[in-house]
Amino acid sequence: MLIVQKYGGTSVGDLERIQNVADRVARTAKEGNDVVVVVSAMSGETNKLLGYAEHFSADPVREEVDMLLSSGERVTAALLSIALNEMGIKAESMSGRRAGIVTDTVHTRARIEHIDPAPMRRALDAGKVVVVAGFQGVDAEGRVTTLGRGGSDLSAVAIAGALGADLCEIYTDVDGIYTTDPRIEPKAKKLERISYDEMLELASLGAKVLQNRSVELAKKLDVNLVTRSSFSDAPGTLITKEENIMEKPLVSGIALDRNQARVSLSGVVDRPGIASDIFGALAENNVNIDMIIQTLGHDGTTDLDFTVPTNELVDAKKVVDAFVANNEIKEASYDENISKVSIVGVGMKSHTGVAAKAFATMAAENINIMMISTSEIKVSMVIDEKYAELAVRALHDAYELDK
Repeated sequence: MLIVQKYGGTSVGDLERIQNVADRVARTAKEGNDVVVVVSAMSGETNKLLGYAEHFSADPVREEVDMLLSSGERVTAALLSIALNEMGIKAESMSGRRAGIVTDTVHTRARIEHIDPAPMRRALDAGKVVVVAGFQGVDAEGRVTTLGRGGSDLSAVAIAGALGADLCEIYTDVDGIYTTDPRIEPKAKKLERISYDEMLELASLGAKVLQNRSVELAKKLDVNLVTRSSFSDAPGTLITKEENIMEKPLVSGIALDRNQARVSLSGVVDRPGIASDIFGALAENNVNIDMIIQTLGHDGTTDLDFTVPTNELVDAKKVVDAFVANNEIKEASYDENISKVSIVGVGMKSHTGVAAKAFATMAAENINIMMISTSEIKVSMVIDEKYAELAVRALHDAYELDK
């Protein structure tokens, strides 16, 4: 088998942990597998390097920031390769450039455009473990770029796709995907398998194990992903095509997103294009809109409610205030004391009554639902923040996810 393994910052946090990774990689190679390892910078290294840059400039040139930050992953890659060679496992470390990773030119948040796998293929054919510095590549001009948040996961998935790997293992400090956050509901169960679409929903709804971009890329490239812990040998969770999941559960998981704020607009002038103007202005100011509810009035106005990430509320207020000043919105109010709780499951496609059970569960706990959003495999509800954890536990129990 050809296996791509990715180890995050906590997994390579110090020299002892890098040795632990080397032991695991060596074991995988000795089992007869070809192995490509993608590594992050050691814990805290990226922030330390950013601190160095900010000592000289509050707004450093992004091209230079990329050049600086990319060194963190190269240090880890070289150290892991040295450790493996010392153990008698032939290994070769590669920067993003050497690994053939070509990106666009958007520095500090570049997107991978293509990968030339030839250098990695040659090293694998020579019987070597390939250790790639994650989070980085080069643009068409040869300038170093970095991929932004979750960049090493993206590197691993893209490399797995380019090499046609049998498996891409993402090692973190948690041992898989759970039915909900075990810190909220101790009865949460680890999932053996989950579909790309379910994982995308859970990731976008607040689950922090994997980033959306890496799951989207895995789905696009048809890469089987496994997320597991680098600190134990427990089996992880396989993220794969829906067709590879024999028994599709009605509900796979409950997600909670506390990073939500509600914007309520009343007395919005009811004219063609007003929604386009408001949401277009929000988009221009990089405000992400999630749930939207519109209620038509009887006096020539309409009411609009929508949610935004809490950290984007200040920007949203600036946009909305401009419309209030122009008398196109009578009044605006904001509520940061909300949470979004969601149920996710591919089984919803073929079963009725799933949403009804969620609403009945909320009613039984006397929890008021402010907003509702649904898709083919998801039901999301905005509720008062103080009931967030109660809602998660009640829904987890209602759908018997601990069974």
